[in-house]
Amino acid sequence: MTSQNNNLCYIKLDNVAIKIGGIQILHNVNASIDGGKINALIGPNGAGKTTLLSAILGLIPYTGNIIFCDKNGNPKPKPRIGYVPQRFDFDTGTPITVLDFLTLSDKTLPLWFWHSKKTKLEAIKILREMKAEHLLYRPLGKLSGGEFQRVILAMAIKNEPEIILLDEPVSGIDVAGEEMFCELLTMLQKKDKFTLLLVSHDISVVNIHADKVICLNKTVINQGKPADVINPENLRTMYGSHMGLHYHKHNHFELNNEVKA
Repeated sequence: MTSQNNNLCYIKLDNVAIKIGGIQILHNVNASIDGGKINALIGPNGAGKTTLLSAILGLIPYTGNIIFCDKNGNPKPKPRIGYVPQRFDFDTGTPITVLDFLTLSDKTLPLWFWHSKKTKLEAIKILREMKAEHLLYRPLGKLSGGEFQRVILAMAIKNEPEIILLDEPVSGIDVAGEEMFCELLTMLQKKDKFTLLLVSHDISVVNIHADKVICLNKTVINQGKPADVINPENLRTMYGSHMGLHYHKHNHFELNNEVKA
């Protein structure tokens, strides 16, 4: 990817509200997603995090305003957006390789018939950035969880997006794979300066990697630097008084579902 230093894009959420099937999912959402930074979106299940990503992508209707701005704060047309979903369902028995998948948007013929030298070289280049060049001819169904997420991330950044949205990208990955993915993601963001919005339930990951945190539970509870907003009071407001909360040195927290006596 080329650097996006001169094309930073941030997002303003102005009184955004979403109702689906008569049920109010989000209301009075006011926040800014900082350009060229790692922004984390945290909150309990059902808080509306994935719904908010869908609205930013333009996939569902909403009221209020979602405004894309340039580095000077001036509104701009909708930018290029990369997206890594929470789940990506496909037939694991399909004989499609990583190379086939990454060149999907460039194809008019059936995928397994032919790859041009140009598209193959582009796929190799993007996989090299993911530290996953060795996966080029691996069938998608044979990838581990961590390998698959790196391939999905490669697809998301392929067209040099200005904004990348990730919906719990390390869900279901083991600890070692999670650390590798987060370090890779942070390295790419710092190098290319795209605007990143990351949904995560892992408070320690957010605390280590995020520049800004937005706390969401139907509406914005708080937002700011991790050190300012990741604290027991804010987390209990989001997750409820019955959510077990354990504090560790270096401002790390663990959340669980134990009910306090």
